Amino acid sequence: MSPDSPQPPRAGGVAVVSGAASGIGAAVVAMLAAHGWRVGGLDLLASAGCDMSVAVDVTDAAAVAAAVEAIRGELGPVDAAVSVAGHYAMAPVSDITLEQWTRMLRVHLGGLRNLSRSVLPAMVDRGAGSIVAITSELAVGGGDGDAHYAAAKGAIIGFVRSLAAEVAPRDVRVNAVAPGPTDTPLLAPDSPWRAAEYLETLPIRRLGSPEEVARCVAWLIEEGTFCVGEILNPNAGAVI
Repeated sequence: MSPDSPQPPRAGGVAVVSGAASGIGAAVVAMLAAHGWRVGGLDLLASAGCDMSVAVDVTDAAAVAAAVEAIRGELGPVDAAVSVAGHYAMAPVSDITLEQWTRMLRVHLGGLRNLSRSVLPAMVDRGAGSIVAITSELAVGGGDGDAHYAAAKGAIIGFVRSLAAEVAPRDVRVNAVAPGPTDTPLLAPDSPWRAAEYLETLPIRRLGSPEEVARCVAWLIEEGTFCVGEILNPNAGAVI
């Protein structure tokens, strides 16, 4: 690393993780905590393993801002933020109601926007920080019955790349991780993504694990100092 290269957030810094109570979010919390980070978790439910857990709806911009400010006051300046909060549902386009469409966008894209706006001013002022968003391989490849989910996740990629270009000159890095189907409670036991016929189409013949996705997130935060607007794709070869 050259003297002029941006420095990664320090181990033992403070991270905020949305969707921290389960699945990929919980794995990110555990991974960062194991690396020495102090973690503030945002979720509708209590988040185990966090140094501070705040119950919040990520679609509520004012509530997210207040939660981040409370974490900052308790744990210190926020060095990294990870937007994981989301939900998954399958439906043909003709069956997606306006309410379902809007909610998908508000949780995924709106949640990322609200978290980013809450942490960015201080990061920009300090000239350091990292934001990582969880998108999906469906944002790239699409999927039958996944239009509203894929649209929301695709919008995240556009947001990440645009925000990355905006704040990179201040040494704030914005990137994303686009997992393939991952073994979390979001995938019901009868989900087609768990079917043997689907798994046989994947080069590694299995779902990803939340821990594998969390490893990508931690790498982007701690080591990926040359990554700006990048999308890592831990998708078992579903999209190559």
